[in-house]
Amino acid sequence: MGEKPKLYYFNGRGRMESVRWLLAAAGVEFEEEFLETREQYENLLKEGKLLFQQVPMVEIDGLRLVQTRAILNYIAAKHNLYGKTLKERALIDMYVEGTTDLMTPIRVHYRLEPEEKEKNLHLIIEQATKRYFPAYEKVLKDSGQHFLVGNQLTWADVQLIEAILMVDEKDPTILSQFPLLQAFKARMSNVPTIKTFLQPGSQRKPPPDEAFLATAKRVFNRK
Repeated sequence: MGEKPKLYYFNGRGRMESVRWLLAAAGVEFEEEFLETREQYENLLKEGKLLFQQVPMVEIDGLRLVQTRAILNYIAAKHNLYGKTLKERALIDMYVEGTTDLMTPIRVHYRLEPEEKEKNLHLIIEQATKRYFPAYEKVLKDSGQHFLVGNQLTWADVQLIEAILMVDEKDPTILSQFPLLQAFKARMSNVPTIKTFLQPGSQRKPPPDEAFLATAKRVFNRK
């Protein structure tokens, strides 16, 4: 058995959280090294471990991967979460890009000024209820399956449940108009590996806060 994947990032969600979700859904144990000081980051640079001088970075199977999409692609393909055909992979990519777009304003919400937060929250709710959730509701209806693509769990399902729970933290009633997504949320939350990841004490991270922002500023030497 090979070494466990090792994740280099802050002790918070950010761009690494989707990687944690995908590894957990695949039943893969992983280790984490949390960046807390500027010195840690500079040491990674000196050792040539950060190709583009940025994190997330994951050491896996002798590779040192940066760029979130490349990391997720590799994990999904390795653990049979990336479809069975080229057409299925194209659909998975399309759905993943959609959920990524939905999650983007949520990821930056914590660091906005109060007046900007109100506008951003409105944007998040509007995009979820008017653009993205109706689309995924239709995909589930048209497929007649329990999953977005094919008849088994894929990366697209994992990232959609991650996105649903992120929006749900902003508005717990967000799925009230989407019965198929409500059922999807319940099913995905009971997938054994995902159920474990959702339990207290797992490597899932809480929503970002001021401490997370302060750490990122300290590591990257930003004001």
